[in-house]
Amino acid sequence: MIMTTMNLNDYFRPVSIEKPDHSFLNQENTVGRNITIHTPNNPIGDITPYNIAILGIPEERNSPNKGSAKAPDRIRGKLYQLYRFPPKVKLIDLGNLIPGTSPQDTYFGISDLLFELINQNIFPILLGGSQDLTYGAYLAGEKMKKPMNLVTIDSRIDLSGREDEFTSQTYLHKILTGSYLQDYTNIGHQIYFSDQDDLDFLKKSFFNAIRLGIARSAISEMEPILRDATMISLDICSIRQSDAPGHFSATPNGFYGEEMCKLSMYAGLSDRLSVLGIFEVNPDYDINDQTSHLSAQSLWYFIDGFANKKTEQPRDNTREFREYIVHLNEIDQDLVFYKSIQTNRWWIKTPSLKQQSGFPEFISCSYEDYQKASNQEIPDRWWKAYQKFN
Repeated sequence: MIMTTMNLNDYFRPVSIEKPDHSFLNQENTVGRNITIHTPNNPIGDITPYNIAILGIPEERNSPNKGSAKAPDRIRGKLYQLYRFPPKVKLIDLGNLIPGTSPQDTYFGISDLLFELINQNIFPILLGGSQDLTYGAYLAGEKMKKPMNLVTIDSRIDLSGREDEFTSQTYLHKILTGSYLQDYTNIGHQIYFSDQDDLDFLKKSFFNAIRLGIARSAISEMEPILRDATMISLDICSIRQSDAPGHFSATPNGFYGEEMCKLSMYAGLSDRLSVLGIFEVNPDYDINDQTSHLSAQSLWYFIDGFANKKTEQPRDNTREFREYIVHLNEIDQDLVFYKSIQTNRWWIKTPSLKQQSGFPEFISCSYEDYQKASNQEIPDRWWKAYQKFN
């Protein structure tokens, strides 16, 4: 464990939110009464006992979605009113990061903070602010010199535009060309918002883009993708306007609120994930704080999943897994699947060349992937990995 040399009180403003007008729950059992909150009378002390840290990031200068800097306080205000988490989850709200002189300074500040937190086994949750803050999380991964697997949940691929223009709508350029990015997937893009050149670029780079209709028709198939992620960045605009109106360009189509909560639970169950960010909530466009409510509930499901996650990989203890071998005649390859006896989750072993390139020995998959292989169909997850690293 690396002990922090930072005085976190120098980086964060204390939480200061208005008391809710009403509450439907017993106050003693709510989140707000059962977590540690950085307030003017309660400065940040020793953070080592905590599992999760909330970081508000009121930064919007590189985004057209002006007003999103107000979101962290609105979201935490709704989160505090929900029922508490299991006692084994120790959560601290560090407050709102003091923005840098420039957005770039804010990105580097995020990088330094996440580096410290992750090295102390404290999981950071970023409440934006605009989605370009994802770049700060990526810089933290670069600083740790570890391969990263980024998953975004977004109605658009934030790639189009001039490469020299860094905004919340173009920030992916720098990340997708970074030396430590191993894989990237966007879940939920809507094709009429997506430049075909961007989709072609992702395909040529062996990255993934899953259309909204495909994701919604098989929401459980998103679980293996989220299980293998090391960073997840959620743009609230991926949710339909009727469920989340708080965005300057909210649209009629998107995920339903309950689908987003399910994706959040899947993310919380991941034992590889090191950072989660929720971005682009704009209270100025919201109706009765509906979007902040949904964001808080999504966070609740994430933390509930986090509290119940199981750390397991097939190589850890083969007695806890069942092995299934399927020979694919077309490519003359044996595909080796593993199923966890405890959680019923599935993995597929990657070809031996992947291990030489630093690619994980196993990638997460689903029972449907095993069924495809049994019917002599090559599972897309395995095939894309094979193409990328051979």
